[in-house]
Amino acid sequence: MYGKTICTIVFFVFLIASYSIYMGTVDPTPYFSQLQSLPRGISSSSSSSPCNSTAAQPLRVFMYDLPRKFNIAMMDPHSSDVEPITAKNLPPWPQTSGIKRQHSVEYWLMASLLHNGGEKEAVRVFDPESADAFYVPFFSSLSFNTHGKNMTDPDTEFDRLLQVELMEYLENSNYWQRSGGRDHVIPMTHPNAFRFLRQQVNASILIVADFGRYPKEMARLDKDVVSPYVHVVESFREDGVVVGDDDSTPDPFEARGTLLYFRGNTVRKAEGRIRLKLEKLLAGNSDVHYEKSVATTQNIKVSTEGMRSSKFCLHPAGDTPSSCRLFDAIVSHCIPVIISDKIELPFEDEIDYSEFSVFYSVKEALEPGFILDNLRQFPKEKWLKMWENLKNVSHHFEFQYPPKREDAVNMLWRQVKHKIPNVKLAVHRNRRLKVPDWWL
Repeated sequence: MYGKTICTIVFFVFLIASYSIYMGTVDPTPYFSQLQSLPRGISSSSSSSPCNSTAAQPLRVFMYDLPRKFNIAMMDPHSSDVEPITAKNLPPWPQTSGIKRQHSVEYWLMASLLHNGGEKEAVRVFDPESADAFYVPFFSSLSFNTHGKNMTDPDTEFDRLLQVELMEYLENSNYWQRSGGRDHVIPMTHPNAFRFLRQQVNASILIVADFGRYPKEMARLDKDVVSPYVHVVESFREDGVVVGDDDSTPDPFEARGTLLYFRGNTVRKAEGRIRLKLEKLLAGNSDVHYEKSVATTQNIKVSTEGMRSSKFCLHPAGDTPSSCRLFDAIVSHCIPVIISDKIELPFEDEIDYSEFSVFYSVKEALEPGFILDNLRQFPKEKWLKMWENLKNVSHHFEFQYPPKREDAVNMLWRQVKHKIPNVKLAVHRNRRLKVPDWWL
């Protein structure tokens, strides 16, 4: 009985389809030829959808053409605004910049957009209508280091005036107005960068080193990008290529004679006060090098040698939860020992720091003997595995020009790209909302 019913249904379906084709209302040829022309695994509906995935495409970035006083003129006061900044006339980052180098992320992002060619996560577009994001090339960290380093210096006023003029420029931009600044990328890796007018850019994608000096309504992980500091010690790599001593040795564990290394300023604020306490706790141990120091060219060279000859490098918080020392340790292939309860780490959606770093809470670190007992008993086999992992990820923390595949600059642009869907969601919602965000 069921068989007859099924046969009857099939017969009527076939009859209706045949009649439709005969009457010309359905032409199956284009449909079947379209299916045959599609790659395997792709449906006809996805090929014509306006929501096709563009994951493989680089981020399209429009970079504002700001006067050079906002960027390059801080490096070269004689720089002229007559010609636009290009890859040819972009001055190299000065080798003698010392500690200023750690806050130079803004420069490397700008340089990457000026460079043509290579595999890049972001490309510069000159039509703002085609842009996914807008880069604001204001060297806010360098501005603080140049004009307002002492906080009360008269030059601080010039840093403030630059911020005022920049905001007037942006707020007159149709593209800033269109998104409320949400799709604008603004680097401020120095904790005091952009300090006068931060609240006016709290909707933008901020490139920060950590969230130590920002309220949650201004900076947070779902909106902003955590950047590594630019390392200041010498690297085993130069322009992305291993040079000189490539850190290859038959027994790296034994070759690194110092157990734990720290060299830096011990007088810090907030969570960084732990540095003075650690100095007392770790004193008198022959396998520990803990030294108060300031960043000079000679001291940076000494730190390079010290980190390369140590198994573990101590990274306590600075004035904010992070510091350049972590990234100096990574490029020195020295296993970082991270002590901070509030640190956020770059690229953590792609990189598992526990594979090459050791973490202690502040409470654990201040327990007498706790850290040293743990490190002295650290299995050699585990250390060697972490050391290999560290070598394999160190290229992600290199800032260089021209940019290289998956170096720090490209990793940052990829992080920005991850933020764009949420930006578009917010912009599209605001265009149709008749009242403010009622659900917040």
